[in-house]
Amino acid sequence: MIDQPLVVVYWDTSAILSALLQDSHSDEARKWIEKSGLHLMSTLSFAETHAVLARIRREKLLADVLVNAARESLKLGPWNRLNISPQWSDIEALASEWNLRGADLWHLATARTVQNEIPELRLLTFDDRLRFAASGAGLVG
Repeated sequence: MIDQPLVVVYWDTSAILSALLQDSHSDEARKWIEKSGLHLMSTLSFAETHAVLARIRREKLLADVLVNAARESLKLGPWNRLNISPQWSDIEALASEWNLRGADLWHLATARTVQNEIPELRLLTFDDRLRFAASGAGLVG
């Protein structure tokens, strides 16, 4: 039996939502969940995910039982809660280099900040612009 290396993954909101709700990226997200390692979720990802689930409930896009199941999975899933803010210098440098919305820049800079301490860290996202920036910044492997 060959041991797989442990992964260190920062999950942005798009990746978490794909793991919780069925979409075109769900299969890939669920494969990542199965990998042993450290799965990180920031307070921003947590807040954005809850905001999306609340909107889905308000707009009755899914049955309440499915929204409740997604919330429970968020609470019990593989994610370790990360209480960290990005380095100001990372925000400034990455903003100059990549054309990103504010929240995406925050995710990228937070992942970069953590990567300074844990070089193996990778950012998992299904947002095309953020994925492109993360790849260019050395955060997608």
